[in-house]
Amino acid sequence: MIVAGVMSGTSADGVDVALTRIAPRRGNTPKVELLALESFAYPVALRRSVLAAMDAPSISVAELARLNWRLGEVYADAVAGALRKHKMQAELVGCHGQTIYHQGVAQPYLGKPLRCTWQLGEPVLLAARLGVPVVSNFRPADMAAGGQGAPLVPMLDYVLFRDAKRNRVLQNLGGIGNLTVLPAGATPVQVFAFDTGPANMVIDACMQKLLGKPYDRNGKVAATGDIILPVVLELLKDKFFSAKPPKSAGREQFGEAYVARLLKLCKQQKAQPEDIIATVTALTAWTVAKAYKRFVMPKLSGSAPTEFIVSGGGTRNASLMTLLEISLKTLNCTVQTSDDFDLPSQAKEATAFALLAWLTWHRQPGNIASATGATRPVLLGSITYA
Repeated sequence: MIVAGVMSGTSADGVDVALTRIAPRRGNTPKVELLALESFAYPVALRRSVLAAMDAPSISVAELARLNWRLGEVYADAVAGALRKHKMQAELVGCHGQTIYHQGVAQPYLGKPLRCTWQLGEPVLLAARLGVPVVSNFRPADMAAGGQGAPLVPMLDYVLFRDAKRNRVLQNLGGIGNLTVLPAGATPVQVFAFDTGPANMVIDACMQKLLGKPYDRNGKVAATGDIILPVVLELLKDKFFSAKPPKSAGREQFGEAYVARLLKLCKQQKAQPEDIIATVTALTAWTVAKAYKRFVMPKLSGSAPTEFIVSGGGTRNASLMTLLEISLKTLNCTVQTSDDFDLPSQAKEATAFALLAWLTWHRQPGNIASATGATRPVLLGSITYA
């Protein structure tokens, strides 16, 4: 099948569309081939509305309804544009949607502990426009089975990257950082994954507040600043970083309030803007290294070499990648990117949701329970027919 995967992450900067060919094959996993990737930036006003909805203490039902339908149109336009450009016809679409709230750990609400998640982007609009079924709403089924609804990319990691003789750690640097661990010769029950903490999301927020720029292009601002070590050490005390996996995060933990606290700490140190950007860039790299050392290394095969494979927008930040390589070199890790394995860094998450849609369409589980904390593998998502 030709399957289009659609992803818009916590950075809320736009939409990635991965056009894939997925086919069954002998063994337990399908064959996944990336045919093309197209990225579409959100219009400025739409991105502003998405970010406002994520951090809003309250928001009108009308605003949420309109945003849901507007995002559906954006996704439909993006997929249609990608298919038209590459002269393809999709048979199925997997659309993650835009997360505006994710609570992976149960908290009391109206007398009942619950987990919850919400992704916007009306799937009916995609199905009607494209004339093919659409799989969406992937996360709730895992949460109903006791999981955190995240991360879901480990299924793609398992299909594409497991190796009989090498340990592999797949680190994504999107808005949030997350990793998947594939011990050498891993079976699905041996795979585990978790969120490492903030990645581009906090760096981008500081760039916008301090310098009026959407992000630190190629890490050039961070490269001119000095890391404020006391601030990083204070932020590393956050209980999220020491919590045992499975764990997931989003703007609920590392959004507006977190950035405000970070900037206050930096102001107390009389930091310049470039020093602050260098500091939050180091925070991302060091939280990844800390997570690897504390939670990953003890579970890997000591006799097998370990490859640390990075994907996501953070791979384009040279300062972040340099800090990450330095931090992991002392732990005997070689750092590569998914581009080295013929999967463009930016394409990975969108490709993952194409695969998850294919699995749902064929009535196969899409979560890896050991990664999300679910009690069992489950079918993910809802199917909207054209």
